[in-house]
Amino acid sequence: MASFNKVILLGNLTRDPETRVTVNGNTICKLGMAVSRVYSTKDGERREETTFVDIDAFGKQAEVITKYMRKGRPLMVEGRLKLDQWETNDGQKRSKLGVVLENFQFVGGRDDNDSSGGSGSGGGYEQSSPPRRESKPAASQDFSAEGDTLDEDVPF
Repeated sequence: MASFNKVILLGNLTRDPETRVTVNGNTICKLGMAVSRVYSTKDGERREETTFVDIDAFGKQAEVITKYMRKGRPLMVEGRLKLDQWETNDGQKRSKLGVVLENFQFVGGRDDNDSSGGSGSGGGYEQSSPPRRESKPAASQDFSAEGDTLDEDVPF
């Protein structure tokens, strides 16, 4: 019998990631995500439903998520469904469907209030870009052999 277990979610974290390290040195990160769906009823009324999903991340991915993500930040997650089953102290059987993270993508820009985003002087695109080149007008550029920095001749 064929089967396929893949989930792709885009939503906002409902709490800061909770991280712990096992005695073997493995990093485990638990996070909650809210995923919303907007739809219209037969009467034309617009409604929104929100689903809350628990996600488990492991290893280096768990460390990166812990470092950069906070409550309310958007995140795209790819993973697989996993059914957790347990028995309570009073003997009741419980189960919960969750997601095991396999891949993720940060969504949106950097938060200006985030202390991990550089020097704190505005951050953003300009700060992470390479330095600007001084451009000369085309008439003043030197294309002679003396100013040529190429090691080989281009045949055109």
